[in-house]
Amino acid sequence: MPKAAKQKKNAASGPYDRKGSKSSGSTNIFRFDKDYGQHILKNPGISDAIVEKAFLKPTDVVVEVGPGTGNITVRALEKAKKVIAIELDPRMGAEVTKRVQGTPMAKKLELILGDVIKMPQIPPCDALISNTPYQISSPLIFKMLSMPNPPRVAVLMFQREFAKRLVARPGDALYSRLSVNVNFWATCKHIMKVGKQNFKPPPKVESDVVRIEPLIGSARPNIAFEEFDGLLRIAFNRKNKTLRAAFSIKEVLALCERNYKVYCSLNNIPIDESIAEDAAAEDADDGMDVDMEDENADDDDNDNADEDGNEDGAAMDEDDEDMPAFFKELKAVDDAKAASKTPARNPKSKVALVVRAKVNKVLTATKLGEKRARQCDQNDFLKLLLGEYLRKSVNSGMDFG
Repeated sequence: MPKAAKQKKNAASGPYDRKGSKSSGSTNIFRFDKDYGQHILKNPGISDAIVEKAFLKPTDVVVEVGPGTGNITVRALEKAKKVIAIELDPRMGAEVTKRVQGTPMAKKLELILGDVIKMPQIPPCDALISNTPYQISSPLIFKMLSMPNPPRVAVLMFQREFAKRLVARPGDALYSRLSVNVNFWATCKHIMKVGKQNFKPPPKVESDVVRIEPLIGSARPNIAFEEFDGLLRIAFNRKNKTLRAAFSIKEVLALCERNYKVYCSLNNIPIDESIAEDAAAEDADDGMDVDMEDENADDDDNDNADEDGNEDGAAMDEDDEDMPAFFKELKAVDDAKAASKTPARNPKSKVALVVRAKVNKVLTATKLGEKRARQCDQNDFLKLLLGEYLRKSVNSGMDFG
């Protein structure tokens, strides 16, 4: 018998091929790429709500990250002066452009093809809206907060767990570096929950929409974003350990030492990079209890003792001569052990001891050394960042507000 002819599969072989399944009734022009986080919002009511919650003005410039097929874009174009759409997939960019082609809104649309995270900065704007691809959620937030002039408002859709991290409070399981940064540089409010059935194709998780209002003008903290975020990176590297333990890690201390050297170099401050004695280096390793001021005080006391107490020194020499032979032998053995002691593999420099002492002083002065990062609020981290200045202000009676 002749072999039965094999039925050809109708599966799409290219990104622009139609899916041939009649039962599904699919009319996609191209397949959505989940690697790009392409889950298109198909519910028009939610698209309307996202634009309405941005409270757009006719003079506003809006940036939309990941416009997809333009469901949110066309609504923003109706209310804003201009919309800058940043899209990574050229197919989606062509779809958005075609959607407004031949209409008055075409002149108000600017399309940028590229990765928003790899751009030097987000284009200046009054509002930021996005059905955010989940892969760039965290980088997008940090990029927006680090802008010198951030947008007035941002209405963004995220994975539900990520949205909960944005509004988490100290002690919560999801409290993290992201939570502190968002609530320090902005105010964040949950707007609505969005079920996965509102997307095409549907994702595996639920989503939430949040409204973020960055602090601008005089309300924005007058500190460098990189410094504050760098501190949080160290603290939340192991958020269940104490801050003293977090700053005792060798890599962290080495980073602090490099930064201190750069600071001294820029401010023409001389530093001593010679190798410290083994005993001092060992003391520095034991809990960072080195106090440089105390060491200087001890040196002053020793100098005074030498000036005013020469007779006592002579008496000690006489005591050594009168020491019994047995104790002299023990002393000789101890001296021999000390002389034959193996030098440290990584000898500490004097500048390293200075850095350890400064870190220890700040942790002690702020009383945060035994506290864990997950228990600290944004004011605690600000005290830690300005710890050295805070300690000096207390001693001199200055008021930092």
